[in-house]
Amino acid sequence: MQNLNITFIGGGNMAEALISGLTQSGHHSQHICVSDIKESRLNDLQHRYNIKTDSNNITAISKADILLLAVKPQQMDSVLKSIAEHLPSGLTVISIAAGVNMLCLKQFLNSNDAGVVRVMPNTPALVGAGMSVLFSDADETHKKRAEYVLAASGETAWVDEEKHMHAVTAVSGSGPAYFFLLAEVMQAAGESLGLSKELASKLASQTALGSGKMLVESGRNASDLRTQVTSPGGTTQAALDEMYECGLPDAVRKGVAAASKRSRELAS
Repeated sequence: MQNLNITFIGGGNMAEALISGLTQSGHHSQHICVSDIKESRLNDLQHRYNIKTDSNNITAISKADILLLAVKPQQMDSVLKSIAEHLPSGLTVISIAAGVNMLCLKQFLNSNDAGVVRVMPNTPALVGAGMSVLFSDADETHKKRAEYVLAASGETAWVDEEKHMHAVTAVSGSGPAYFFLLAEVMQAAGESLGLSKELASKLASQTALGSGKMLVESGRNASDLRTQVTSPGGTTQAALDEMYECGLPDAVRKGVAAASKRSRELAS
């Protein structure tokens, strides 16, 4: 896998996160190429990771084994149509564009040879703690290649039906924003109770980090961990009673449902 040629079209933050993960995990930098319309961005990525760069999508993919599409959904049509006749044989094509379904990707590519994999990553990939969910009807070679690329920046999981990608988008794709909002509100509440901005920020941030680590590493579910820290009649119980009274669980459920609905709308 480490000798596969990987080309990124689009050099934004998510592409950089994956490039950083790949190089740190041992993938040779000279087997990675990025194409982007911004020359300054290409120079920056080349300087940071010693990778190859190209401002021409067609030449950038000429020797690729894996193509990762890291462009905005509204750009996907024009990008794929421009390269469709120049795809190398046996290419694995990975899309991280929200709302662009497999049918559209295959129609744009117009290739029976390429193996297409659709991925919903999330922004914690920027710090090596991403959650990427993959869907594909391609063969195992293409699936293993895609998982190799995404696993370099965090955890991976697969869904068997593409329709589940809407729920994935709502839970993990958009999910970091929900936790950031909670941390933002906790910090503001701490400040309103007399804490300095710096201390309130540190308390909220470290509590989020520690709680997430417990969820991942303890082997216990969220409900059990919540119960563990909630003493009857104590301060945590008082806080949770008020949050339930204000409708926090229902607000979260409705928010996640709204994100899933919007994902379906974007795909239609």
